[in-house]
Formats: sequence, structure tokens, C-alpha cells
Amino acid sequence: MAFVVTEPCSDCKYTDCVVVCPCECFYQDEKQLYINPDPCIDCGACAPECPVEALFLDRDIPPQWQDYIEINRARVAELIQLGTAHMTDKLPPLEGPGCRKV
Repeated sequence: MAFVVTEPCSDCKYTDCVVVCPCECFYQDEKQLYINPDPCIDCGACAPECPVEALFLDRDIPPQWQDYIEINRARVAELIQLGTAHMTDKLPPLEGPGCRKV
């Protein structure tokens, strides 16, 4: 099992979750964050840090966001192929128009 970044992260990219990840599982593109499921140890450190509640354990994802399991896996694979490094630092969020803190 692994944690998965879902829809609420789109156009937000708060990175509070990134800095607490002991396995450096996070990647990013211009739109949102993604978790590499292979090194994720399901520790749960990231989920409470997300101000938009976008992180779920793969078995607990709401039905409307189930496709994000594959989206995370595929996008991380693409980013690795492009040579994109792990995210480990806190960066300014996008706070786009669809971004809503909970």
C-alpha cells in the first residue's frame, strides 16, 4: 500500500507534506504533487500536513478519486524518465483558483 495525492492538490502544491516524508517519495510537475508508491512505507506522516486534505492511503481513497492511484504511478514514472529529482524541500504553493484549504 501507499499514500496517493488526489484532486485537491491540483493547482495547489502545498509542500508541507514533502518535508515530513522519511522516504522522499514526492515528485512534482507544473500542476501538482505525486507520490512514488514503491518507496512509500505508509507511515502516514504526510497526510495530516496537507492543508487541502489531498492525501489518502490507496485503500481509503474516495470513489471519485480512485483513478489517482494510477495517475500517481504513471506520472512519477514519466518524471523519473525525464530525470526529475525527488522533492525534499518546502516550496511556495501555487494556490491556484481551484485550491481550497480545509
